[in-house]
Amino acid sequence: MSSSSSPSLDLPLKPIPGDYGLPFFGAIKDRLDYFYNQGQDEFFHSRVTKHNSTVFKTNMPPGPFMASNPRVIAVLDAVSFPVLFDTSKVEKRNVFDGTFFPSVKFTGGYRVLSYLDPSEPNHTALKSYCLSVLAKKHDNFIPLFRTCISELFIDVEDEMANKGSAYLNTFINQMSFNFFFNLFCDKKPVDSTIGPKLFDKWLFLQLAPLMTLGLPKFLNFLEDFVLHTFPLPSFLVKSDYNKVYKAFYSFSGSVLDEAERFGISKEEACHNLVFLAGFNGYGGLKTLFPALIKWVGLAGEELHHQLADEIRTVVKAEGGVTLTALDQMVLTKSVVYEALRIEPPVPFQYGKAKADMVVHSHDAAFEIKKGDMIFGYQPFATKDPRVFDSPEEFVGQRFVGDQGEKLLKYVYWSNGRETDDPTVENKQCPGKNLVVLLSRVLLVELFLRYDTFTVEAGKVPLGSSVTFKSLTKAAST
Repeated sequence: MSSSSSPSLDLPLKPIPGDYGLPFFGAIKDRLDYFYNQGQDEFFHSRVTKHNSTVFKTNMPPGPFMASNPRVIAVLDAVSFPVLFDTSKVEKRNVFDGTFFPSVKFTGGYRVLSYLDPSEPNHTALKSYCLSVLAKKHDNFIPLFRTCISELFIDVEDEMANKGSAYLNTFINQMSFNFFFNLFCDKKPVDSTIGPKLFDKWLFLQLAPLMTLGLPKFLNFLEDFVLHTFPLPSFLVKSDYNKVYKAFYSFSGSVLDEAERFGISKEEACHNLVFLAGFNGYGGLKTLFPALIKWVGLAGEELHHQLADEIRTVVKAEGGVTLTALDQMVLTKSVVYEALRIEPPVPFQYGKAKADMVVHSHDAAFEIKKGDMIFGYQPFATKDPRVFDSPEEFVGQRFVGDQGEKLLKYVYWSNGRETDDPTVENKQCPGKNLVVLLSRVLLVELFLRYDTFTVEAGKVPLGSSVTFKSLTKAAST
């Protein structure tokens, strides 16, 4: 790690490079570059190179007519990025999805927790409620998730036997839905149509402005007009959302009863619970888990054998998969952190400057004005070459040992540092520790069953796709 990973207080104050182009047309040009002409990573790479700066001005999609102001100041290195975590400096009101704000009709007419700034009174009540619910469910995390994982691998093996390969994303979607519904609800829904496809439609309509479907080039103009110009109407998913809401309201009675202690109505609590389960939980895992399996799969047999040896040795010594056992698996923990570093499930962060401030990169200081929208592209910050050696390479052992643990403060996937924890005062994901735990258990269950595996990786609109091409069952456990 470079010694320059912390900013010097005497860095030169420079004007922020870049521009926004012509009104309206500059935002359209940047949108077309971002989605079609350059693509996401090249869009940022080219501007970093052009301006010789990781802090610069640009427009971010979707722009007209969906966002009233697409202008942002991008912060793309490990030093400048954390300003977005400091809620004393940036406001997080309605910026969860970026420069646009989806209709509250998607969430029952409520602005749910993710869209609230900590300064708003309801934020404390709702985040306290969410943290309390997760704390009360703590003992269910591992046994319930192991059951869901067992069902997933049974389905994967059946698919492999029938077709010779298994597209993992579909199975992960079903497993993730089952886990979060069963975690928060007392029993399964009677209606068999309630499943991951309802969440998928609901998520798509809200996140369409941030994605491209990868269609042939001659359809780019049509896709851009449909997905990025006007909000997709919530009525297209209203009946589906109501089905899910009613199921949660009917079957999560003990969880909803807890809301009254925080001064929250059951109705508002339920809409927040659906968002926590469907957007934060299900949406997060359907992005993270394929990426985790992809990177571990592509890393090859040597890492697989090391993981299998560590996992099986610890599980045997501890007599099962427990929190104590998981905590002893240093390589397994490191692999999870490395997956979160190299392909964070949430690539963007936004915040509006509450006052004039100075933000530092490695090499310079920049003055940001009150009201400016600050934007961070997380995969650049967590692959900062001034902090991480071989940042584009997946290194499973990166976070092992004292030196490795010192790097954890630069892993930012959860809207906060990995060394921090969610509180009512910050905007760090309330399920941050749960996500890390589930990722470890996924690897444990995988390598208790299999010695090694191969995958074929690809892209989907919001993340990676992964297909199992081979699975070698464990010779011994």
